[in-house]
Amino acid sequence: MPKIKSKPKRVIPSTLAPAAPQPRPKPRPSKASKWRALALIGVHVLMALHIAHWLSTGSTVTPVEPSEAMAFSQNSVINAGLIFFAAMILLTAVFGRFFCGWGCHLVALQDLCRHWMLKIGIRPRPFKSRALAWVPTLAFVYMFIWPLLYRLWIGDSLAIRAVELTTPHFWATFPGLVVGVLTLLVCGFACVYFLGAKGFCTYACPYGAAFAAADRVAPIRIRVTDACEQCGHCTAVCSSNIRVHEEVRDWGMVVSPGCMKCQDCVSVCPKGALYYGAGPIPLMAKRRTDPSTKPPKRPARGDELLLVLAFASSFLIVRGLYGLVPFLMSLGVAAVIAFLALTTLRLFRQSTVGQSGLRLKSAGKLLPLGRHYLALMTVLAVFMAHSAAVRTLDFMGNSAYERTAIVRQARLADPRADEAPPEWAITQASSGIGYLQAVERWGLFDTFGNSARLAWMHALVGSDDRD
Repeated sequence: MPKIKSKPKRVIPSTLAPAAPQPRPKPRPSKASKWRALALIGVHVLMALHIAHWLSTGSTVTPVEPSEAMAFSQNSVINAGLIFFAAMILLTAVFGRFFCGWGCHLVALQDLCRHWMLKIGIRPRPFKSRALAWVPTLAFVYMFIWPLLYRLWIGDSLAIRAVELTTPHFWATFPGLVVGVLTLLVCGFACVYFLGAKGFCTYACPYGAAFAAADRVAPIRIRVTDACEQCGHCTAVCSSNIRVHEEVRDWGMVVSPGCMKCQDCVSVCPKGALYYGAGPIPLMAKRRTDPSTKPPKRPARGDELLLVLAFASSFLIVRGLYGLVPFLMSLGVAAVIAFLALTTLRLFRQSTVGQSGLRLKSAGKLLPLGRHYLALMTVLAVFMAHSAAVRTLDFMGNSAYERTAIVRQARLADPRADEAPPEWAITQASSGIGYLQAVERWGLFDTFGNSARLAWMHALVGSDDRD
């Protein structure tokens, strides 16, 4: 008798246990990061030796800083800073934006701050803004192009007037200790925490604008072979906030001018598919595939307008405040305040708001951290309003002081002259005294150079009353 086979039981797919997701392998440590750290340490050693040489001899090579190139824009003076800046731009046009990643002390500071944050569990998130991304370019034009255009407009000759490769006044263009430390805190820690890794480079650095432009024509850059499997390890380790795996997929190379050729992506690629080599330049590259991912979310137009207004007003208030805050620090402060202003607005109109893992508002409810944040923003707003008043008084007083320049120069040319100043000069000096004394009275700190201006004003009106 044949054996009757039983009907197999039907298995309902929904009852099957889902397969456990396979954990994605973590990127291996970058070997390039160690060499880059040694290179950046070497840069600081050279800086220390440069300062030591000046202190021991009383004279040394003029500062090897891109900012020193302003001496050429303003006065047609060639110095070591100009030669260095021009050489780095030319080399960037060939090898890509390598100097920022391997030789900039501010990049070293930002990377160090990011490293410390990651150690304590804080992962800075990149902030995206189309409007603020124009700040470095505008700053570069203001520092290096505008002075040349102004001199051409007034008929000044652009012929070379001097070559100054050494100087006894090495520290003349650098800030003091307090301002220097504050600059490092703002351009390093604050910009990285609020704006993301390389936040200062992205939204403030004028030199980066020149290097980014030169990088567009550089034939040597990060490229990819067919071995790439789109694992994303390269993007995970990139400290310049570049989506490397997408760019090499779409273009066959990294086209972003923000790439600083750190080569961490090359070092961690498990297939060895990335390399630093020659090929077509980005300006002539053709997209290989259509982008399959959405572009990163950016602020809306209204938010961008707020960022522009907050940045511009903060920059005008902070720059030169109390005669101390330098240009680059002002750019960093303004970028951070613009971000804080947008975050404050979002607290009032969004149900959930956070920053680098810290929740300020959740499900429409303001959390304790959010209340503390608003309290700090209130204090910051009061400080900025007070600073705006001080800067306005200082501007009015300095304008009156500048309008007496002709009379002051005549006094310096002939100190023995007994001729009284013209009535208009006395009127300007009297007005300036009122403004500058208000700065001294209401300012939180003494304004650098204010005492000398007040002394001149009192001398012009013939008064020794400094109260």
